[in-house]
Amino acid sequence: MREHAMAIREQGAGERVWLVEHPPLYTAGTSALAEELIEPERFPTYRTGRGGHWTYHGPGQRVAYVMLDLTRPHGRVRPRDVRAYVCGLEDWIIAALARLGVAGERRAGRVGIWVVDPATGAEKKIAAIGVRVSRWVSWHGIALNVAPDLGHFGGIIPCGIAGHGVTSLAALGRPATMAAADAAMRAAWDEVFGEGVSAATCAA
Repeated sequence: MREHAMAIREQGAGERVWLVEHPPLYTAGTSALAEELIEPERFPTYRTGRGGHWTYHGPGQRVAYVMLDLTRPHGRVRPRDVRAYVCGLEDWIIAALARLGVAGERRAGRVGIWVVDPATGAEKKIAAIGVRVSRWVSWHGIALNVAPDLGHFGGIIPCGIAGHGVTSLAALGRPATMAAADAAMRAAWDEVFGEGVSAATCAA
């Protein structure tokens, strides 16, 4: 991913969105604290260089690595505006969730996309956002919980937020296949960022 992001800037390589599914692991962003990793021996851990705290990736979670040249506009997203880019990622997730029958929302002071659990009324995170921008090329991206084992988040304080839990489409009673989630994300991408960016799906 880092190599392709740099190739976009240095060699004019094509922009890409990689849709991947990882084995169980924990990743640390630049703000991750040691005490937020509760069970360090549970899964492999990786320092990533993206923004944010600790998060979990694993089967049943769709991770999207977004590599764009931010010196030019992308649909609603103005050029050279990292805040607008992150807002665009939020809009993308919210639009994709809407296609899957779930109302995703922003919360002030809390990164990611949140939902209200209809069974409990509790606010829970359904998608995480962690990005890095190098020489105006984006990399890293988002993680949408389709049907992961939510117990695996117990080894960390997800995204550094201890007062709220995590959820998934499956846990909300909106089960979806990974293919259905991908279709929703692809359609929502064009709505927010415009057409023309190739999305490659692979398993990591």
